[in-house]
Amino acid sequence: MAVEKKAFGTSAEGKEIWMYTLTNSKGMEVELTNLGAIIVKLVVPDKRGQMADVVLGFDTAAEYGVNGSFFGAVIGPSANRIADASFEIDGVSYQLDVNDGKNNLHSHIDKGYHKLVWDAQECDNSVIFTLEDADGNMGFPGNKKVSVTYTLDENNALTLHYHGTSDQKTVLNLTNHTYFNLDGHDSGDIEDHVLWLNCSCYTPVVEGAIPTGEIASVKGTPMDFTVAKKVGRDIGADFEQLGLTGGYDHNWVIDGANGEMVHFATVKSAKSGRVMKAYTNLPGVQFYAGNFIATQQGKGGVTYTKRNGLCLETQYYPDTVHRDNFPSCIFGAGKEYDSVTVYQFETE
Repeated sequence: MAVEKKAFGTSAEGKEIWMYTLTNSKGMEVELTNLGAIIVKLVVPDKRGQMADVVLGFDTAAEYGVNGSFFGAVIGPSANRIADASFEIDGVSYQLDVNDGKNNLHSHIDKGYHKLVWDAQECDNSVIFTLEDADGNMGFPGNKKVSVTYTLDENNALTLHYHGTSDQKTVLNLTNHTYFNLDGHDSGDIEDHVLWLNCSCYTPVVEGAIPTGEIASVKGTPMDFTVAKKVGRDIGADFEQLGLTGGYDHNWVIDGANGEMVHFATVKSAKSGRVMKAYTNLPGVQFYAGNFIATQQGKGGVTYTKRNGLCLETQYYPDTVHRDNFPSCIFGAGKEYDSVTVYQFETE
């Protein structure tokens, strides 16, 4: 195992941006940058032993400074949507950036954790990214300290361990927004990828992708991935929920979630033979099929567009701060945030 560090540019504020490369003896390689704690590259073998980069991204730090699709980034302090861009804790109201219709998406488009330069510490087979976030920044209360540790092991598993503290009660709901394409980042759409989700329920939404508060069964609907199927099989079905979000872009409720690690998803590509198994101790996952990836230039001059990658964003449910029947994402004042997500790669 090894960690290599190299320069990756300078931020608009003059901070140094670095790239960290983790490798194992199997040839798996993960490139990370302290800008947004972003996964820049993830190279794994296919069924023939050929290596390819299976995540969408950019070649330069300057491009990640824009990154309208949040490629590879850690999102925080609050991932996903909060209705009306506001919430209350103990009777105190907090106003957030209105950036997604009348709602808040991913905390702040320009000031969120995905745009910050994190501190970094290299270890034997991991990199620890840390940052401090002041009380009131982006509208969120509490002086917060947050870390995410990426660890690569010899079983081709990449582990993401998040931790957060705050001196006041606040919203902490971190995730990673990597887009996966198991045929390679330059291979077009992911509609032939086969997905299984260990999720018998999901949270339906209204216009604006805000949950209704219902926890609904997937049975008999296009939202059912309890039996593995191609992502594209039902994505164009005449089903109101898919129409509201342009395809799959919902939170699924992970079966058996109780704070312990659960195998919640498997993605397979018959073309490459790559398999990704995903595990978490969080209660939900936002499966996003890349419906609104804007046509743009990515790594190596490749053109990315709609559905060229899919996301499995582990999380507390969107808008959970307004729903007493959803798992709470309020942390701080002695209650620490801690979560783990693992993406493990195999072939068949």
